[in-house]
Amino acid sequence: MAIKKSELYSSLWAGCDELRGGMDASQYKDYVLALLFIKYVSDRYAGVPYSPITVPADAGFKAMTALKGKPDIGDQINKRIFGRLTEANQQLSRSDFPNFNDPVKLGDGKEMVDRLTNLIAIFENPALDFSRNRAGGDDLLGDAYEYLMRHFATESGKSKGQFYTPAEVSRIMARLIGIRGDKTTNATTVYDPTCGSGSLLLKVADEATAKVTLYGQEKDAATSGLARMNLILHNCPTALVMQGNTLANPLFKEGDRLKTFDYVVANPPFSDKRWSNGVDPLNDPYDRFAPFGVPPARQGDYAYLLHLVRSLKSTGAGACILPHGVLFRGNSEAEIRRALVRKGYIKGIIGLPPNLFYGTGIPACIVVIDKRHAQARKGIFMIDASGGFAKDGPKNRLRDQDIHRIVDVFNRCADVPKYARMVAVEEIERNDFNLNLPRYIDSSTPEDIQDIAGHLRGGIPARDIDALADYWTVCPGLERALFKTTRKGYLTLKVDAAKVRATIFGHPEFIGFSGDLGDVWDAWRKQAGKRLKALKPGFVPKALITELSEGLLAHYASRPLIDPYDIYQHLMDYWTETLQDDAYLIAA
Repeated sequence: MAIKKSELYSSLWAGCDELRGGMDASQYKDYVLALLFIKYVSDRYAGVPYSPITVPADAGFKAMTALKGKPDIGDQINKRIFGRLTEANQQLSRSDFPNFNDPVKLGDGKEMVDRLTNLIAIFENPALDFSRNRAGGDDLLGDAYEYLMRHFATESGKSKGQFYTPAEVSRIMARLIGIRGDKTTNATTVYDPTCGSGSLLLKVADEATAKVTLYGQEKDAATSGLARMNLILHNCPTALVMQGNTLANPLFKEGDRLKTFDYVVANPPFSDKRWSNGVDPLNDPYDRFAPFGVPPARQGDYAYLLHLVRSLKSTGAGACILPHGVLFRGNSEAEIRRALVRKGYIKGIIGLPPNLFYGTGIPACIVVIDKRHAQARKGIFMIDASGGFAKDGPKNRLRDQDIHRIVDVFNRCADVPKYARMVAVEEIERNDFNLNLPRYIDSSTPEDIQDIAGHLRGGIPARDIDALADYWTVCPGLERALFKTTRKGYLTLKVDAAKVRATIFGHPEFIGFSGDLGDVWDAWRKQAGKRLKALKPGFVPKALITELSEGLLAHYASRPLIDPYDIYQHLMDYWTETLQDDAYLIAA
């Protein structure tokens, strides 16, 4: 029987509990994900000729199950399973996987045997059959992997969760660089110079209309192995991930020059104080700093951004997550900022809410780089999206509606009061190339104005009534039914304060408006119901929810007093909590 997504998640998380003990989350994630990896490649590629991953006959998950209860189970997993697997696949390294015979982490003797035996048994569940696992943006296993990564990052604490870029931020970046609307092929290249676990690369690949070629470099050896596993689990087995310091030793080169790519995305370590170790910026052989300036010795943000810029083709586009300080800090960073603006490389800046990232609580921004139209660029499009989020435990999280609003407004370059506007280069020059968003977008909530005359003599100031003009446009008679003028500039209630609610709900215009909204909902529900009842096995669930949600958003786009993004969020929440499980059961 097919497994529900939520059940898959809970089954895999049970594996974490089995290993938890006193082990840190940043360590036990490596064991759980390694088991997930061996189960997946065994189900998907074992016995398949010419597959991108070779699974030796005696080195798959079935061979691992035969080791349960054996006193040397840890040593045998190391040698017979992961040792043989890495020998058969040059893209894998033994260092990609943890030591399954480590008594410090797994316990001695029977404790280790029982712990590993129980962990393997969790993955023996017949429902965890990944042989038909989907890919290309509708990946049952990949979504479960994403779920695990989010939980590991949350539990790993402030200093060890940086391997993971929140999926919501990755989705925004992937959409802002425009890869979905471009004509992509297998020759299209995407690069992440600080790729962590590879989640950002994968989100960009999901947005492309063709299978693109992925490249990543990651400084930490264990995390680079995590990225290789992640990419294979998401059906990108040919992606190339290299381990090394991107700034000191960039590994993707063409001769003596940096290799350039169609798209580059990055979430580098914020304000890296050791960025210059092994780097001579004044004599950089890759010419990353000379055209712009040298970043401060203990602030590496612009070093990574300039590496991104240098790694882009002349027609390339990219996006980088950086702390807000890069927008306004002075000295050498001000000179770099001035040069980037004058060259026209910065297409947009999006301010994000605080406390989104696992390594830090400080607010960050996305800087969008676009070389394609740099010479003709006359301004920078800015969005202050710092107020759009939901609380999620100790962190903040971008909702589906927040993501959709950011991308929609950015792609349309639409001026939205207190949210977004196009800022001309001339205005930026007058501000001495300071790009701090509050200089250009006032997103603050206006303070209540205390009307002294109203307090002393009574009455409601007319400006307070006029502030509700959107409501009076829909129900003009309701305003007259509720208020009467007492003196110039002031009104009072016509009805008793206790009867205001009843007056509104009983007014014919409000009743008519509510009825119209009910008709609008019924029309969409009828159409969506037909679509859902016609579903057949084999359909793509993510394509279904995209079709339904985009249709709902468009359906409510011109309705007064209704935020279509709020309606959209209700559907997306229902999908996450209930409907997707049903959809995956039908699709299986």
